[in-house]
Amino acid sequence: MFGILKPYPSPLISGRGIDLDFAMLAGCLALLGLGLVMITSASSEVAAVQSGNPLYHMFRHLVYVFLGLVACGATMMVPIATWQRMGFLMLLGAFGLLVLVLVPGIGREVNGSMRWIGFSFFNVQPSEIAKVFVVIYLAGYLVRRQTEVRETWMGFFKPFIVLLPMAALLLMEPDFGATVVMMGAAAAMLFLGGVGLFRFSLMVVLAVVAVFVLVQAQPYRMARLITFTDPWSDQFGSGYQLTQALIAFGRGEWFGVGLGNSVQKQFYLPEAHTDFVFSVLAEELGVVGSLLTIALFVFVTVRALYIGLWAEKAKQFFAAYVAFGLAFLWIGQFLINIGVNVGLLPTKGLTLPFLSYGGSSLVICCACVGLLLRIEWESRTHLGSEEHEFSESDFAEETNHGR
Repeated sequence: MFGILKPYPSPLISGRGIDLDFAMLAGCLALLGLGLVMITSASSEVAAVQSGNPLYHMFRHLVYVFLGLVACGATMMVPIATWQRMGFLMLLGAFGLLVLVLVPGIGREVNGSMRWIGFSFFNVQPSEIAKVFVVIYLAGYLVRRQTEVRETWMGFFKPFIVLLPMAALLLMEPDFGATVVMMGAAAAMLFLGGVGLFRFSLMVVLAVVAVFVLVQAQPYRMARLITFTDPWSDQFGSGYQLTQALIAFGRGEWFGVGLGNSVQKQFYLPEAHTDFVFSVLAEELGVVGSLLTIALFVFVTVRALYIGLWAEKAKQFFAAYVAFGLAFLWIGQFLINIGVNVGLLPTKGLTLPFLSYGGSSLVICCACVGLLLRIEWESRTHLGSEEHEFSESDFAEETNHGR
């Protein structure tokens, strides 16, 4: 098998053997391991009642972890130049998936939202794939139209011809959280791409106005916005999830009640192993465990930003924008999910990367790790341009090649 892959050098196959950014890999594997432990704990009671096997969700999550590691390895094998060439096709694929999920009979409705395409034993969430495809397409646009983006209004507005229809499709599911994360990452990429401060400020103002209009347009969004400021006013109604999450945080105190000893996961806290897994973690591991988990998230996202910076210094601008975009996708999801869990933001159905139960989210996160590891390797070995011809000398042993 490895003989077949030899013509395509990668961080997994090179003259130096396995040549990875081990700090990034270790951080992500630590999050994956912690996620497996917390999902096993948070889902045991629900799984025992629903399936008769308390480890049901753990076994399924292990399958997703395996698929995620395969996806990570596969993305590491693909040159960044190939992703750049496929940007437009990936954008079309993203639109196609978001349209398909809205087609009756193809899209599967769960908890009132059409966000999944159902197969026999698993669901695919197109929004998770679409967010990454948008980042890749937008990175290519920023490279192709760099001068236009920095100097003209048209270069600034063109990406929104693509982004706004995609946001509309996401809102039709509805998936307000994914829309906010995608648009936020796109805005950050445009800012790093050189958009002037005045135009960027105008975009921020328009985004705030758009969010206000969208909140006003749907009564349930306004109810969530009002409830989260005082969830105890409707403790057994619209504020139920948040009050139960806050109880979990309160019970955890400094060092937690102990792994597996959560009370809130016993049918008090809905979605304990998906959207609110961080609340169960806080209850069982306490403030100390929660802060260490957040520190691990911060390390991974900052490392991703540094990978983008290293690629930019190597003049591999497409790779740099992709790394920045992926980092901002993670940052957005981390902030929103944890903000919801602690009551700083209205309740949204947005998973916590690497930790929450969910096949699509986990596999896509792992694929993004592979992409980041590939970017880091190409920027470090200067093999990131389409014109570069690989030769044996490119992979000769070096005494100092790490960062």
